[in-house]
Amino acid sequence: MSYVDEVFERVKRRDPDQPEFHQAVWEVLESLAPVLELHTEYREYRVLERLVEPERMITFRVPWTDDRGRVQVNRGMRVEFNSAIGPYKGGLRFHPSVNLGIIKFLGFEQTFKNALTTLPIGGGKGGSDFDPKGKSDNEVMRFCQSFMSELFRHIGANIDVPAGDIGVGGREIGYLFGQYKRLTRRWEGVLTGKGHGWGGSLIRPEATGYGQVYFLREMLKARGEDIDGKTCTISGSGNVAQFCAEKVISYGGKVLTMSDSGGFVHDPDGIDAEKLAWVMELKNNRRGRISEYAKKFKSASYYTGKRPWSVACDIALPCATQNEIEKAGAKALVKGGTIAVCEGANMPTTPEAVEIFQAAKIAFGPAKAANAGGVAVSALEMAQNAYFSEWSREEVDGRLDSIMTGIHAQCDAAAEKYGHAGDLLVGANVSGFLKVANAMLDQGVV
Repeated sequence: MSYVDEVFERVKRRDPDQPEFHQAVWEVLESLAPVLELHTEYREYRVLERLVEPERMITFRVPWTDDRGRVQVNRGMRVEFNSAIGPYKGGLRFHPSVNLGIIKFLGFEQTFKNALTTLPIGGGKGGSDFDPKGKSDNEVMRFCQSFMSELFRHIGANIDVPAGDIGVGGREIGYLFGQYKRLTRRWEGVLTGKGHGWGGSLIRPEATGYGQVYFLREMLKARGEDIDGKTCTISGSGNVAQFCAEKVISYGGKVLTMSDSGGFVHDPDGIDAEKLAWVMELKNNRRGRISEYAKKFKSASYYTGKRPWSVACDIALPCATQNEIEKAGAKALVKGGTIAVCEGANMPTTPEAVEIFQAAKIAFGPAKAANAGGVAVSALEMAQNAYFSEWSREEVDGRLDSIMTGIHAQCDAAAEKYGHAGDLLVGANVSGFLKVANAMLDQGVV
């Protein structure tokens, strides 16, 4: 049994009920064989064994009272995975599916994603099985205040800096920050994704979606292609999907689909800027369902309980959740003539689907590289808070574009150096691993 296999078997034995974490770990480990052959010091100092074990895991009870006066109880958690290159950094997810295995997978992915940005931030993730859907603002506020009443003692501007994720937007960040400030009596950049008027960065809401499309642009450029005139299927209709669609439209692409947990809409005429503005109002203010789009725009059809990968397209942009492109969806995309898949969500493609894309020579942009724009601008928000400064929209967007272009370049270079030219998944895993692993070696056995 190889060293990589030994480490992976140990992970599975230690946490047998965490399939998403296993998937994330194996995706990285299987890329590292050529690196480990050249650098025996990683094995000697047990870097892999330390890398797959979080530095700290915190779980706690979150009691709160709903609008009818009934006491509700949820579970909160924060996994501080790796701080070798900076304070823990990663989002909070509020969704009924949240469990420790999912938070560990997200924290593990975050460690390498953050390393790829070249900014000094480590990896972490947190959240709760609380579902903000259908809750009043007051219920969400009471939950967030109870959640932060425990979390505050574990975070700080130079310790651990959470952000938003699924179910945690500007409203939730505001309530969380307010409670942190009340409890600590400190105004500091402890949370990112804050409102622009009180410490937030311009471009932060747009950053993940914009960054995904900047990375896609570089992927296509390497193949002599561009976005202009290409048809695109997008999953999701939240923050990432909205701004991914906005940037695709600005580059001349045609957006055909958007979705939510109920199903997807297909608009053959294209979801243009005006229609997208309507979707943003629907989702961000009215908190409605994407099915309403097909009632508003007669050119569209709604497909209940389905994902959009059956729609023929040039480019697929999964922006919803993990493992949303499975084997059948991948085969449908290949059949539909797709030339590129670029991930906006975290690990939205199953390993079997990735193999299908690679066999078909479809350009594949892995999440830990392609969706790093959000955390990159979060780090830029931290920098602005630290210096009590505010950068212009153009400056932040320019830095984001430069960071995403640099991530593509370093992934491409690492893939070629270690014998997998053009494989951005291997390139991202290797490049991120090397930065984190070398920092761990420098800092001793801690």
